[in-house]
Amino acid sequence: MSEFSHLDARGEVRMVDVTAKRPTVRSAVAEGFVACAPHVVAALRDGTVPKGDVMALTRIAGIAAAKRTPELLPLAHVIGVHGATVDVSVEDEGVRIRAAVSTADRTGVEMEAFTAVAVAALNVVDMVKALDKGTVIREIQLVEKHGGKSGSWRRE
Repeated sequence: MSEFSHLDARGEVRMVDVTAKRPTVRSAVAEGFVACAPHVVAALRDGTVPKGDVMALTRIAGIAAAKRTPELLPLAHVIGVHGATVDVSVEDEGVRIRAAVSTADRTGVEMEAFTAVAVAALNVVDMVKALDKGTVIREIQLVEKHGGKSGSWRRE
């Protein structure tokens, strides 16, 4: 058996079998930032982005993405996403996105939180690209996670 959980005895990629694991409460929070030009920030604050309500679409897209993570990440388990929130705020330099995902299942939701932030950020870019092609997604990172064998972790 390989020392890496996602490799079989021949060194080939495989999905880890979590069937025997007991479901437990788990959660994860990820955060990201979309850097925008000053005129884009002004349009976001004024609600004058030509495509419509960027904040509402971003929240909904992030929640939908969290629930579809296994479709995008081949080794991610299909789990019950029992809670997902995506908070979006306009700051002076752009848009901050924070996703919190929770479950009571056999594996964690870190990838679901990452996916929620990434897809939410892509939606911000899509909504403002007509105003500025130079918008940049950056700093997508795990902020904290709780539950599972490794317990709790928080970014310093």
